[in-house]
Amino acid sequence: SQEIYIYIFTSHHFLLNCRSSCRSRPTFFMPHICNIIIGVLLAMITAVTVMGNTLVVIAVCVVKKLRQPSNYLLVSLAVADLSVAIVVMPFVIVTDLTGGKWLFGEVFCNIFIAMDVMCCTASIMTLCVISVDRYLGITRPLTYPARQNGQLMAKMIMGVWLVAASITLPPFCGWAKNVHTAGVCLISQDFGYTIYSTAVAFYIPMLVMLVMYYKIFRAARKSGPPGVRKNISIFKREQKAATTLGVIVGVFAVCWLPFFILSTARPFICGVECSCVPIWLERILLWLGYANSLMNPFIYAFFNRDLRSTYRDLLRPRGAQSITNHDGTVVPPGAKRVSCR
Repeated sequence: SQEIYIYIFTSHHFLLNCRSSCRSRPTFFMPHICNIIIGVLLAMITAVTVMGNTLVVIAVCVVKKLRQPSNYLLVSLAVADLSVAIVVMPFVIVTDLTGGKWLFGEVFCNIFIAMDVMCCTASIMTLCVISVDRYLGITRPLTYPARQNGQLMAKMIMGVWLVAASITLPPFCGWAKNVHTAGVCLISQDFGYTIYSTAVAFYIPMLVMLVMYYKIFRAARKSGPPGVRKNISIFKREQKAATTLGVIVGVFAVCWLPFFILSTARPFICGVECSCVPIWLERILLWLGYANSLMNPFIYAFFNRDLRSTYRDLLRPRGAQSITNHDGTVVPPGAKRVSCR
């Protein structure tokens, strides 16, 4: 019919316009003052991300009470987020301040995309493993061995980084080629690779985290208001785990879901040769995802008293610092260390 013909013609015309505009994709230019403001803002995000995740690594390494296998995952998460801030964000800032134009050549474009995908995927996958770890620690505290077994936890962390590598390596092995044309540096838009990479890097971890949150929440609901004194600690622990994981999942979804929806849909709308999505929209959603690396250390510090007190101790002026005994207890400023000799 005439209506169907008009619909097909309009759809075809829309795709042609997307792909033709994609080939001549303009960079975006901002007034000088806007460049300065955006540059300072992005530099502050990067600096705070570095500071927060560095504090996590130092805290777990320095404080004996925090040197537990269950906290190895926090160190892995902090290292992944720290890597995003150090080896990825600076190049993205330069690209954004030059109107979205890639200035570092084709070879480094491939290296940069590999670092970006590797670090972001490792961060997301570690959040997924942390949710499983918290669930097992709450529901099987006596039979879950990974919390007491550092070697098993180290193997889990190694598995996370190997999965991240499985997404990074295909463009180097001939499966899918990254896009580098006319000042554009873009991850491969191959249909199969896009579905594989977004599913493994985001959708599957997101599903696992939602399932773990639901199970912890259900376990906390089943416990109900504690009526017996011996159940109070169990009830509080399950409630805290449900709240913590709920915040983690919520922040994670807000930060990364818009970006991955765009990344999944882009090749089906624009084709596999480039991107027809407005650069400003891509960059906003990308930085929203990067913001997850900024917020992770502060989320865990908010819900972890030991981590929070260690942060305060590390940031306090040297003369006002508290003292940590050999058994991991913290002595307030002005008090003397207790000796057992």
